[in-house]
Amino acid sequence: MNRGNKAAAAVSARRAAELVQSDQWIDYGFGLAQPDLFDRALSLRASELSRVKIRSALTLRPRAVLEADPEGRHFLYFNWHFSGYDRKQHDLGRCNYIPMNFGEAPAYYRRFLEPVDLVCIKTAPVDAEGFFNFGCSTTYLAALTERARRIVVETCASVPRVPGPGNGIHASRVDYVIEGDGADLPTLAAAPIQEVERAVARQIAAQIEDGACLQIGIGGMPNAVCSLLREANVRELGVHTEMLVDGIVDLIEAGVVTNSRKRLDPGETVFSFAVGSKRLYEKLAGTPGMRACPVDYTNLPDNIARNDRVVSINNTTQIDLQGQAASESSGYRQVSGTGGQLQFVRGAYSSAGGQSFICLSSIYEKAGRRESRIVATLTPGNIVTTPRTDVMYVVTEYGMVNLKGKSVAERASALISIAHPDYREALAREARTKNFIPRGYW
Repeated sequence: MNRGNKAAAAVSARRAAELVQSDQWIDYGFGLAQPDLFDRALSLRASELSRVKIRSALTLRPRAVLEADPEGRHFLYFNWHFSGYDRKQHDLGRCNYIPMNFGEAPAYYRRFLEPVDLVCIKTAPVDAEGFFNFGCSTTYLAALTERARRIVVETCASVPRVPGPGNGIHASRVDYVIEGDGADLPTLAAAPIQEVERAVARQIAAQIEDGACLQIGIGGMPNAVCSLLREANVRELGVHTEMLVDGIVDLIEAGVVTNSRKRLDPGETVFSFAVGSKRLYEKLAGTPGMRACPVDYTNLPDNIARNDRVVSINNTTQIDLQGQAASESSGYRQVSGTGGQLQFVRGAYSSAGGQSFICLSSIYEKAGRRESRIVATLTPGNIVTTPRTDVMYVVTEYGMVNLKGKSVAERASALISIAHPDYREALAREARTKNFIPRGYW
């Protein structure tokens, strides 16, 4: 929305929160861009408000509006992609998931959603050119602010200024500024790499050639691949990814990632958001060649495929014998989101020489329960994130199989071969009972 050249007004968080009215749509943006001072001030008005709808994604620290309203009588929370905190709020009936292919998010705001009554996002302080940089939370923020009736920014000196197209908003478009402090940004510690993850990573790393272009998803297995690539004899890798993680920065520092062979954005590490350690955020502001782009630039398959030899590495939690990967729910319980997995699987396939890898440990163990992650049929309620027609390589600690071009019988046999040995016989019986593997196939 065009606001002319007016100057943004400096206000307190309390005054900004007073702008919110009952029944309005408020948007907190994505990840590290979620506001803290405004959130706390708005939570203090809970008793005055009803049915305030707040939309966000990947919440990285507790939200005051939810903690102040455990019964959900005043604030309703909607979310594009769950963090661990969002998952817990969902289990309490306080957070509702919005299905989305992540790369389509800007178009959702521009094409399908009504204008947002008020947006409040955390940014870097204004720079010499009059821009508030979005830091490492670029994603869909430009489209979001285009569709806002009122824009409030909450500045924070800890937000790194990262170059990139559209990675910021000019002061002339901002209505109010909450001058924040230099409080640390939320971090996400990488889990220690286990031997199962190393076994999976070794197989993937062996497939990566010099000059490949990486997309690394969240989780232990993709990070294990980064760790092994530092030790492998592979060079001149590129990065075009949705999420930037500490492991990729390690590869840049080790000289493994140079981006020199990329056809799209040569010499630049392209990403849409970053979440990780404090060191990662500090590196973003001082490492040459970092480029933060809107998610419809990083994630749409046609754009991904403009680079050659794209390697897409993502986790799943369950896969059935036909190759359907369920990566975002546990039965009827939403645990994360579709994110960019399907789009990168498709983009890698379309890339010249591209490969996509879906990773999983062969078994799941928790609270004394042990189950195979490779199953004859998905758990009731599980959401298919990547359809069987799109899955290429599937990797467990017991091996790697390529499902492209394989019949249902061949797929079932291949997946059984990389299941945990304790479950292979039962899976083979189920495959025959369900006629996945017909009589006389062997």
